[in-house]
Amino acid sequence: MVDTERGSSPDPGPPPDNGWRQEYWKKNLRLMIVLLSIWFLVSFVCGILFIEQLNTIEVFGFPLGLWFAQQGSIYTFIVLILVYTLRMDRLDDEYGVAERDEEGRRL
Repeated sequence: MVDTERGSSPDPGPPPDNGWRQEYWKKNLRLMIVLLSIWFLVSFVCGILFIEQLNTIEVFGFPLGLWFAQQGSIYTFIVLILVYTLRMDRLDDEYGVAERDEEGRRL
């Protein structure tokens, strides 16, 4: 509210504590870096850099390097998305920012 006699705003008080927000985002970024690093290793390193070495190994009649280049990185990415959503749900619950109502349903 504005003080009509003096024309100024009341004292807003101390600034809000944003330490938990910084910790939350630090954990979120750390999780993303780890998961994207895994995807990079599977898709780029295994699928491009070491494809010749991995092609000497056959799985179900297909060269392993070709599998990593064609399907392995996609499967890995899907699994990493699942891991990210599960870990972020847990992190959201830990910091009280979950997007659920009282019965546990998503909003």
